[in-house]
Amino acid sequence: MLNFEYYTPTKVVFGKNAEAQVGKLVKEQNCKKVLVHYGSGSAKRSGLLDRIFDSLRAEGIDFVSLGGVVPNPRLSKVYEGIDLCRKENVDFILAVGGGSVLDSAKAIGYGLENDCDVWDLYMNKAKPTGATPVGAVLTIAAAGSEMSNSSVITNEDGWLKRSCNTDYIRCKFAVMNPELTYTLPKYQTASGCTDILMHTMERFFSLEKHTELTDRISESLMRTVMRNAKILMTQPENYDARAEVMWAGSLSHNGLTGCGTGGGDWAPHQLEHELGGMFDVAHGAGLAAVWGSWARYVYHTDVSRFVQFAVNVMGVTNDFRDPEGVALAGIEAMEKFYHEIEMPISIHELGVDVTDEQIKELAYKCSFENTRTIGQFQKLNLQDIEKIYEMAR
Repeated sequence: MLNFEYYTPTKVVFGKNAEAQVGKLVKEQNCKKVLVHYGSGSAKRSGLLDRIFDSLRAEGIDFVSLGGVVPNPRLSKVYEGIDLCRKENVDFILAVGGGSVLDSAKAIGYGLENDCDVWDLYMNKAKPTGATPVGAVLTIAAAGSEMSNSSVITNEDGWLKRSCNTDYIRCKFAVMNPELTYTLPKYQTASGCTDILMHTMERFFSLEKHTELTDRISESLMRTVMRNAKILMTQPENYDARAEVMWAGSLSHNGLTGCGTGGGDWAPHQLEHELGGMFDVAHGAGLAAVWGSWARYVYHTDVSRFVQFAVNVMGVTNDFRDPEGVALAGIEAMEKFYHEIEMPISIHELGVDVTDEQIKELAYKCSFENTRTIGQFQKLNLQDIEKIYEMAR
């Protein structure tokens, strides 16, 4: 087991009607004015925003609001939020939504506290020195951003999707009521479950051998998500299934499943980021579309790790005479599961028919213009990345 640091400062308030505590939680932050940041009109139509506004008013907390965050959140909205917060002297940001809203809120927090163009932080041209504090009311179980140090933003100029990850932006609190996810469309639910699985798999596929406890946590989490994802395809208002998936989303991305493994691979995420940036696809669906191709390209680096995944997670019978066959059967089993929850396993199934030139462009952007490799399980250069996109098309 490798050395590691595990830091999870976020206060979690989980369960039915948890959003009623928002005003009290914000008041504990000793702030003067709050930005309530949200996405589409569903937060309004459901009455959630009104309940949150009422909770803030009950505690005497002043606030302004800004909606309009879209999937693959845009840099232009971040700039709009920064300008509004400066004008209104906002000193706390409350994100009401899923991962995209949280990403946007975190980016606004960075922009308010750093003396540079916020995009420079995402392009690694500058380093954050702080951030305006953020809290979350979660409405989608997927990204785990409510307990992670991550923020991902898409710049419409060139459609680049980039991340900025520091502890400055970890949420002060996260309010999680599984009931708020009842009305999610089936596709969005499945995409969220896929994202949760992928956050765990990114850390699970490690070359480190002695991580028994972390492995068992990861394997159990993945089996739990798959079992409950299937339930939610036909029972969208099953509270227990929603609760299991929501809690799994947080644990999958707060660092727990990476303790001692070296931090994770993240090549599939990097591959998907370019798809999301160029074609504006749902993040989880994009991950499902490329994962099988990545897995088949790299599994030979450590066949035993893929055998462990196949047997312990996917339930494949271990044939000790044919470890490679078991490894490949595990990959096929995961793709079968993706199809069971109506997720794609190729870029074509994602609804995108990429040209040869687009594959080259995707690979060029993913390699940061041929200046980096991606992945830890197997380091992938520009040519490797292009081959995986080709396999996934």
